[in-house]
Amino acid sequence: MFRRVVICLAIAVALALAGTAGARQRQQTNPVPFAHTPCSVLDYGPCIPSYCSVFNHGPCLPEINYPYGENLQLTILTVPPQDQAEKYRKPDHDLDTIGDLFAALRSCWAPPPADDAREGMQMSVRFSFKRTGEMIGTPRLTFATRGIPADTRTTYLNAINASLGACLPLKFTGGLGGALAGRPIMIRYVDNRELAKPVGNP
Repeated sequence: MFRRVVICLAIAVALALAGTAGARQRQQTNPVPFAHTPCSVLDYGPCIPSYCSVFNHGPCLPEINYPYGENLQLTILTVPPQDQAEKYRKPDHDLDTIGDLFAALRSCWAPPPADDAREGMQMSVRFSFKRTGEMIGTPRLTFATRGIPADTRTTYLNAINASLGACLPLKFTGGLGGALAGRPIMIRYVDNRELAKPVGNP
């Protein structure tokens, strides 16, 4: 009787160990690759940043550093540097990449007339696109240079709204439209023109 009990226990332990080993082999790659799970060669499954070793039976996945974050952020200069002129030229095709989108948005910018402008003025707005290339709502002001009169801020905000409105709707490819739909986009406008000082100022 005791022998039978020992044999049954031995079989149960063997089955449990086999099941654990099978579960380890069936473990799937982390579907959230940017969870930054701590990892080492002693871990049973792949993790990010990934490790590669002879002890790892699964794939070795590199960590991908995407060039853009959750918020798509863009700076638009009123007078771009000469070596960046190409980035301010609107693409002659449907927008298919983030670079195409940024170039189109840069090409849209029409600053206020010099008489109503202020040298060094900065203003940021935030908005989102529909997959059809139309804007969701109106741009929301998120930053403006401190110490600027209210009428100057209004002038720049009106110029931003007019510039974006004149370009919309943008023509997205199906892939880019689906990827951008609803994602927040933040644009910082910088008026880096050298504006003449008002008469009478030293």
